[in-house]
Amino acid sequence: MTSPLRLSPAATVIGIDFGTLSGRVVVVRVSDGQELGSAVHSYPHAVLDRALPTGEPLPPEWALQVPADYLEVLRVAVPQALRVSGVDAADVIGIGTDFTACTMVATLADGTPLCEVPRFSASPHAFVKLWRHHAAQPQADRINDLARERGETWLARYGGLISSEWEFAKGLQMLEEAPELYAAMDHFVEAADWIVWQLSGTYVRNACTAGYKGMYQDGAYPDEAFLSALNPAFASFVRDKLEHPIGRLGDRAGSLSAGAAAWTGLPEGIAVAVGNVDAHVTAPAARAVEPGQMVAIMGTSTCHVMNGERLREVPGMCGVVDGGIVAGQWGYEAGQSGVGDIFGWFVSHGVPAEYHERAATAGLSVHELLTELSRGQAIGEHGLIALDWHSGNRSVLVDHELSGLVVGQTLATRAEDTYRALLEATAFGTRTIIDAFNGSGVPVTELVVAGGLLKNTLLMQIYADVTNLPLSTISSAQGPALGSAIHAAVAAGAYPDVRAAALVMGRSDQGVYQPIAENVKAYEELFADYAELHDHFGRGATNLMHRLKERKRDLAAGSPGSFSPERLSPAQVSSGASQRREARKVCTAPAGVPAGARKAVEALRRTVADLHRELTRNGLVVCTAGNVSARVPGHDLMVIKPSGVAYDELTADAMVVTDLLGVLVEGDFAPSSDTAAHAYVYRHLPAVGGVVHTHSTYATAWAALGEPIPCVLTMMADEFGGDVPVGPFALIGDDSIGRGIVDTLRDSRSPAVLMAGHGPFTIGKDARSAVKAAVMVEDVARTVQVASQSGTPNPLAQEDIDSLHARYQNVYGQTQGAT
Repeated sequence: MTSPLRLSPAATVIGIDFGTLSGRVVVVRVSDGQELGSAVHSYPHAVLDRALPTGEPLPPEWALQVPADYLEVLRVAVPQALRVSGVDAADVIGIGTDFTACTMVATLADGTPLCEVPRFSASPHAFVKLWRHHAAQPQADRINDLARERGETWLARYGGLISSEWEFAKGLQMLEEAPELYAAMDHFVEAADWIVWQLSGTYVRNACTAGYKGMYQDGAYPDEAFLSALNPAFASFVRDKLEHPIGRLGDRAGSLSAGAAAWTGLPEGIAVAVGNVDAHVTAPAARAVEPGQMVAIMGTSTCHVMNGERLREVPGMCGVVDGGIVAGQWGYEAGQSGVGDIFGWFVSHGVPAEYHERAATAGLSVHELLTELSRGQAIGEHGLIALDWHSGNRSVLVDHELSGLVVGQTLATRAEDTYRALLEATAFGTRTIIDAFNGSGVPVTELVVAGGLLKNTLLMQIYADVTNLPLSTISSAQGPALGSAIHAAVAAGAYPDVRAAALVMGRSDQGVYQPIAENVKAYEELFADYAELHDHFGRGATNLMHRLKERKRDLAAGSPGSFSPERLSPAQVSSGASQRREARKVCTAPAGVPAGARKAVEALRRTVADLHRELTRNGLVVCTAGNVSARVPGHDLMVIKPSGVAYDELTADAMVVTDLLGVLVEGDFAPSSDTAAHAYVYRHLPAVGGVVHTHSTYATAWAALGEPIPCVLTMMADEFGGDVPVGPFALIGDDSIGRGIVDTLRDSRSPAVLMAGHGPFTIGKDARSAVKAAVMVEDVARTVQVASQSGTPNPLAQEDIDSLHARYQNVYGQTQGAT
């Protein structure tokens, strides 16, 4: 454990958590993390989702806030927390803050919010756009479509989709719906950075929101060509409105200004930490900074964050950022848009008055009463399954047009039945997220829960049983605020880094809830039912939920006659909802091939079917092993062999079509078990048009030995440009094999790689070229093996290999000058 650095025993820090409805302040002793006092201040305007303070009505899916409410927290709650703690303000050495995200403030050059400019005071776009503002879904769909079309590499870092909650979608919505305000806006600022700006007078963009919500990856945002293709007037969005120096988490953004010192009663000049996100600061507060520890911050919504040692693409994740939680690890984020909000909605609008009266008589909240009434039920006794999409789905479908659902209600259903079904639905949603991480090579070994829902012990046990994981809990009632205090201590120089501070100042109780074996088994059956509903309504089998949302919008806009179900056909939904799907291997209902790709797909189906016969004719496969795929030119699609179908049954009609995340688009069968590997290759090697995998005897033998095939033949120099390399061992089922192929062949002239312990994979400009490479690699593997039995073959000189390869690639064949 790292000791604090040269601190007075009385040294303290302030942590402030700006949540959805209130700001929470905690005063923390630096030497041991003891919380000495706290205070909460509710935002006077709460969330504006029906009308502005001036009375102007808001359309559906809008969620705004008033920035002055945040400053009230500084003026009211900070002095109150200091008084409660009994701490001398002179002993405070730093202040740290966190915010909901993505919550955006449009400002003038000096940080003044546009809603405080008189001429914009009645303009909705001038107000803070809260994280749960989902009215930018059409813009998000266009961003996703264009990114996919252009093969933007950053898209995979966000599970293949960006959300309508994020910076670019909200900025594009503002440009297109309120161009005057967009033009007047000098900065589009994360609220996490705006509050630091108010405290210190310095605008520093934090690395967390820049990476997770601003698509800042590998030192760059999406480029101007991409933005211009969305809307020419959006080309300079990054340069003119968004870009700003980025501060690392735990760094000092600046010093407390004289004005902020007067608001808070804190000493001028103390350290102000770089801003952060409520969920991400909670991980250090819960001492959950090691790989495998998934932190679920459960409140009105749930945000899931965890560290991983390696970069992986997790379908439907909200993002992965290098150092996004702590330095030296990849920080992953996923989430559920509604959890506590759903329970609160049901209590407010779905529970009969007699329950409210009964709770009041017993001195309980309605939540407590319903929990106790349902606690004794056997699992599944209520006969219900619910979908937890009342605020849309953030992960893994990334579709805010989806809505809540309860199936199985009868005239005998009681409020406690539905309440328990909703509790279980949110647990199933978390289980779906965990399964996506596990399936992508980011193992989850422990669930650590923080947030206000910790107090519901039934809910916690349900989560342990549904996920079949030990469930630890944070032992602070103010997890995000404690996390911000930890960052304040680091910014003030009290600890060398966040990890060291977390070990001393963090608070957690390990393994408080353990999965109960019989409950785990019972919930497996219910989870299967949930998954069936999840896939039916969320993966394109029906567009019913989208139609309902569209009808609601049309009626709210005063055009009831304009809605028609045909406006949202399944084919149209496939460009939005089906593209929001997690990249699982099997989809309940495929979305369909776009009309513009139909001719190419049909031709490739015939070609790929024919090429599979080439594999058997050349003795490269047995039974149902091996596969051929082909990229569909001009579309993010591929045609591939179905899984487990005998070769003599592989007709053109049997071939399946998936997108480049491996999600089924069209076909009667599940795609090959190697689909994720093929898809990864296509996403990361744009010049590749075909991928082949076989288990041919001699090439697979070299793979089993883990040895490259040495370049000892002119034919090898011609075809492979050197040795046939060995790729890393990887398990089947996710994109790990594809990652190994790309990493091995990206800088190699060879079109073949021997995946260790597995077999050969080959690539080519088209599927036929990849099949040729598969035939050739088996031939040279056999020849070199036979030669090796009589001695050690002599490797070719590198200059000869280069000459032979250049001739074969550029001169050989029926071209002018060929010999």
